[in-house]
Amino acid sequence: MAPPHRRPRTIDTSRHFCPHAGCDYRGWLGLGNLRANGHPSGGPWRPFHCTSCKGYFLETHGTIFHGKQAAVELIVRALACLAEGLGIRATARVFEVDPNTVLQWLVEAAEQLRAFSADFLCDLHLEQLQLDEVYAVLRDLQAGAISDDEAIRRLERSPYGVWTAMDPKSKLLLVVEVGSRTLAMAQRVVHQVTQVLARDCVPLFLTDGLKDYGTALLTHFGQWRQPERRQDKGPRPKPRWMPLPALLYAQVVKSYRRWRLGGVTHRVVFGTRLAIEQILAPCGWTINTAFVERLNLDLRQRVAAIGRRVNTLCQGEAGLRDQLALFQVYHNFVLPTPVCAKRLPNRFPPMARAQPRCGGRVHQQWRRA
Repeated sequence: MAPPHRRPRTIDTSRHFCPHAGCDYRGWLGLGNLRANGHPSGGPWRPFHCTSCKGYFLETHGTIFHGKQAAVELIVRALACLAEGLGIRATARVFEVDPNTVLQWLVEAAEQLRAFSADFLCDLHLEQLQLDEVYAVLRDLQAGAISDDEAIRRLERSPYGVWTAMDPKSKLLLVVEVGSRTLAMAQRVVHQVTQVLARDCVPLFLTDGLKDYGTALLTHFGQWRQPERRQDKGPRPKPRWMPLPALLYAQVVKSYRRWRLGGVTHRVVFGTRLAIEQILAPCGWTINTAFVERLNLDLRQRVAAIGRRVNTLCQGEAGLRDQLALFQVYHNFVLPTPVCAKRLPNRFPPMARAQPRCGGRVHQQWRRA
C-alpha cells in the first residue's frame, strides 16, 4: 500500500504488523499499510496508524516495554543484573524499585525469551552434545515440614535437578529444563534436543553415568529390527527396538570415595570407540563432559535461584524456569567468549550472527522493539 501522493515514508515499519483482530493485514509484515505519526507529547515511542482498518497502536505492542512507565534503560539494566546472578530483591534495592516490579519484568521477559530461543535455535547440524544435570533444592519440597539445614543435608537425595544440553564446540546452550531425576524427565530432555536438531542430524552424545540417558536416547534414535534366526526350527524371534547405526553414545562414570573423586572410567554404550575418537580427534579431545560441567558452574554463579548449595534454596519451579530462560539467552547471544563469532550457525543472517559480539546490540533491539 504505497502512498500515491505526498513524500515517501522514511520510518521503517517493515518489522511491525497491525494487531487489531478485524484488520485484513493482521500478521503480515512489510505490506506498507502502517504509517508513523511522530512522538506525541515528546514520548519515546511512536504510535503507528494502520491505513487499512484506521486503527492506532504503539510500536512497543507485544514487547515487555508496552504499558511500562519505567525507562527502557532501567528495565534493560535490571534484567542484565538478573542475568549476571543478582537476586530479585538485591536488584530492586540497587535500582530503588519494588521487588514485585522486578519479578514482573522477569516473568514477561522470560516468556518472550523462550519464543526467541525457539525461533533461533532450530534445524541445527551439530557433531556432538554433552548432557548433564545439576542438583537443586526447591522450597516446594519442604512444605513447612523440614528446616533449611535439613533440606541442605538431604541435597544428594533431592529429586529435582536442572538438566542442560550444550554443544561443546560452539558453546550453545540448547536445552535447559527443570525436573526430577527420572526416566520420563530424561526422555523429555532428549525430545527437546531432537526438536532443536535437524531431521537428519544424529550427533555424538556424551553424558555422566545416569542410566536413564541410554533408554531415552534409544527411544528417540532407534528403529525396529528383525533379528536373524539362530535355529532352523521353532518360532521366529520377535522384532527388537535397536539403535540407529549412526547413533554414538558414551558415558563418563565417576567413582567417589569419602566425598572425593576416586576414578573416572569411560563406557561406550552405542557405537564403537573408534568412531567416537574419530569425531573427537579434530578437536584434540577425549571422552569427557568437562564443558557441560563448566556450564553448571556458570549456572551456580549467574542464576541466583540456584546459587551455591550451602546457602541458597530455589523458591519454586516456575520462578526457576524464568531465570533459566533469561540465562539461556544471555549465555548464547550476549556473553562475549573466544568462540562468540561461531555460536550461531551459518544459516542465520549477518545481523543475527553479529549479536554475540557484545550485549549492546541485543539491548538496542529491545529498545527498538
